[in-house]
Amino acid sequence: MVTLQTMSSSEFQKYLDISVKDYAKEKVLSGNWEEEESLEKAKEEFAKLLPNGENTENNYLYTILKENNQDVGIIWLAKQSSEKAFIYDIRILEEHQGKGYGKDAMKKVEEEAKQIGVQKIGLHVFGHNKVARNLYEKIGYKTTNVVMEKEI
Repeated sequence: MVTLQTMSSSEFQKYLDISVKDYAKEKVLSGNWEEEESLEKAKEEFAKLLPNGENTENNYLYTILKENNQDVGIIWLAKQSSEKAFIYDIRILEEHQGKGYGKDAMKKVEEEAKQIGVQKIGLHVFGHNKVARNLYEKIGYKTTNVVMEKEI
């Protein structure tokens, strides 16, 4: 079982440094962006979504801790309306993947979402991330949109 702890400023800065690079890489892999522009675009998107960093209103950034308070990952929940929240990011450190921490964190964030008054949670998953898609489907998430693309 895991617990969610609000990120500290130093944890947020570490998260931001890693996540901007990873997001840029994912957007290139998915064919959305060119590599040369990807890092700058990723920085712009994070700045737009989190203009006040970890203190941005209606955004809840958590460090995921396992039983012994060891950091195993992060999860970012944003309240988008009075009834819906969105998970912008969940990541489990590589050495802790496959041990159920992601599934536990998703359950915990549902509890947090209920506390802020929402009834639905959405998320985005890149099409090539089959492991994540399988996890989300197993815990009850339904596909609402599929965007496909072909290079010609």
